[in-house]
Amino acid sequence: MRTVIDDFSEGIAPGWRRQMTGGGRWAVSADGLRLVNEGMESGRYTNAQIDDYQHLPRRAFPWRPPLRLILRARFSHPSIDETNDPAKALSGTAGFGFWNDPFGMAGQRSVALPQAVWFFYAAPPSNLKLERDTPGWGWKAATINARRWQFAALTPTIPLAMPLMAMPSLYRLLWPIGQRAIGVSERIIPASMTDWHIYSIDWRREGVVFDVDGQTLLETTGAPGAALGLVIWLDNQYMQVTPGGRFVWGLVAKEQMQWLEVAWVAVEQRSVR
Repeated sequence: MRTVIDDFSEGIAPGWRRQMTGGGRWAVSADGLRLVNEGMESGRYTNAQIDDYQHLPRRAFPWRPPLRLILRARFSHPSIDETNDPAKALSGTAGFGFWNDPFGMAGQRSVALPQAVWFFYAAPPSNLKLERDTPGWGWKAATINARRWQFAALTPTIPLAMPLMAMPSLYRLLWPIGQRAIGVSERIIPASMTDWHIYSIDWRREGVVFDVDGQTLLETTGAPGAALGLVIWLDNQYMQVTPGGRFVWGLVAKEQMQWLEVAWVAVEQRSVR
């Protein structure tokens, strides 16, 4: 059994890798580690991130199930779901959990199909509409595992299916098949982002359980089994990915300073029997 615990009382420990880009910086507060985005105009990338995989090839990423991640965190601004006012909401994307860095954003590695088990936030104009009954933005518990054989089996049908997704009736009928194939499960987090909460991910070989303050929010019956890396970040990206084939990426302005604060984080890697 392997356990990693960090309260950031002495800053960022050597086991973490930093990525502070543009207006991204870190600071130690009385409550823990702050990942900060200073104000930034649109078109310039800003990111404050710590992770444990930047220096590793994807096959050597350090975490596999079964394990449990638990941390205490809060944000400077509410989610778009809370305020409905983009000027007052957290912008860009943010979160914490495990993924495979599919686009090679941290380290020199090839593009891969996405895999993730995490708490993830995206603000408009992001629209990651991968779960039929959940908005394409907001503060969510989420999984995706596009490296499943089910998705590979559906790949030849994608050119035909994508135009059909523009028709609401066919979208409601057909997209659940695609959603299951790429292992997408999502649930909006009803808790305020600006308050302290304890978030946990129980990543098992057969599924994932997401808890907030000890209450189960989402339980899935499938999960990635490959090695993933742990990431905690706040940036100014947006992305639009829809079943109808829309794919747009860009950078938003940060009109004011925003931050993600983590009091402590613990990961317990359990023995595989």
